[in-house]
Amino acid sequence: MSGSVAGLGEDFVDAWPRIVRALAAYTGSVDDAQEYAAEAVARAVARFAEPGDGRPLDSEAQAGDGGPPLGSLAAWCITVGKRAWLDDRRRAATEQRHAERLAADSAMRSSDGDASAEASRIDDLTAGGALDDRLALLFVACDPALTEQARLVLALRLVCGLDVPRIAAHLGVQPSAAAARLTRAKHALAEARGRFHVPEAPERRVRLPVVLAAVAGMFTVAHRDVLDPQTPFDDLGRQALSIADALVAEYPDDAEVRGLRAVIRLGLARRPGRLDAAGAAVPLDEVDRRSWDRRLIEAGLDDAAAAADRGDGRFVLEAAIAGLHSSAPSFAATDWDRVVGFYRALERVWGAPSVTVARLSAELHRALLATPSGERSAALRRVARELHALAEGSAPYAAIDARLALADLDWRAGRRAEAARQYGELAAVVPTEPVRRFCLARAGHPVVE
Repeated sequence: MSGSVAGLGEDFVDAWPRIVRALAAYTGSVDDAQEYAAEAVARAVARFAEPGDGRPLDSEAQAGDGGPPLGSLAAWCITVGKRAWLDDRRRAATEQRHAERLAADSAMRSSDGDASAEASRIDDLTAGGALDDRLALLFVACDPALTEQARLVLALRLVCGLDVPRIAAHLGVQPSAAAARLTRAKHALAEARGRFHVPEAPERRVRLPVVLAAVAGMFTVAHRDVLDPQTPFDDLGRQALSIADALVAEYPDDAEVRGLRAVIRLGLARRPGRLDAAGAAVPLDEVDRRSWDRRLIEAGLDDAAAAADRGDGRFVLEAAIAGLHSSAPSFAATDWDRVVGFYRALERVWGAPSVTVARLSAELHRALLATPSGERSAALRRVARELHALAEGSAPYAAIDARLALADLDWRAGRRAEAARQYGELAAVVPTEPVRRFCLARAGHPVVE
């Protein structure tokens, strides 16, 4: 591992779930685990930032405070987190005169041995077989007792290690709202389940659909909001793919698992070319498809085919739609009839407002590409009516998507002044900077840095 802070991003992303899982098993609390994991990681970053220090954590040097030999990044952070928790417990015990508890904590602290013994104990704490640490935390976070939003916030915090401001930015809410959701989620989980415990295999199978929905939510956030990630911490899309890989390894024959990985692979494959030189989002009909990752597309299409052979659920259908977009040689050559058909099937399986907007957008593209006729005009009027209804009375994301589709209709139909007005209004409400820049450009306004 590199001795520079700049090179640590990926190492911390990889280590975070292991640290949290071990500390949760040790303390019995998800809340304590995230708090002490964050403190330990902060200490590790500070250690590497010290002038003249920057020693790799896998060296055999002693810690500056006389601690044990330094092991791997995860092992070191787990040890630091455990000791910080024990220190706090000891202080609380002293204040409350709980001598027996203090003695027990002191005995636990004195039992810490050398780096190899510590690594062995960490492996015991993260046990549960060979279950990936991120999956273990996801199965804990995706408890059916929690709401969908609570599960997503908890997953982003525990599994990805995002802090509250970044969770808020990703979800398009105020930091105070994200913090409140996180607090409620942790309290609800503690009340429902008590001490931290990774569910056994039968219960994990029951929770699998909820886990898949959470991973899909993570990728949706990434696909909408992080079009050009600057660091591994920001690349939620790649983190979602890594988790999907672990899910496929755990459930190789599950159609929905393979379908989800297909959606993520195909989405990441099409990420290049989504921004122009000014950092503005590029609409689908203007994307340079030569920039797409062909190898990742092939892998995604393999997953989509395997999923289609095994089922017809939500992610199987989403994978089929993504496959059609990814394999089409151009926007105009896309099989819009099949795209619309798959969206209609998806609405029956998973009738989210965003799916309806996506289906209407596909119908819009199909009609605009068709030969002018009375039937084409009628289809455009019907689609516009339905989009207006969604723009006025749907969930925020779906409403914004519907308004973007209506502005696109006016733009492509030649009603540029009306389209510019709509894009100007959208620039004030879209939550993503690249999309804001796109709207400002269409509105004819300069982008203010």
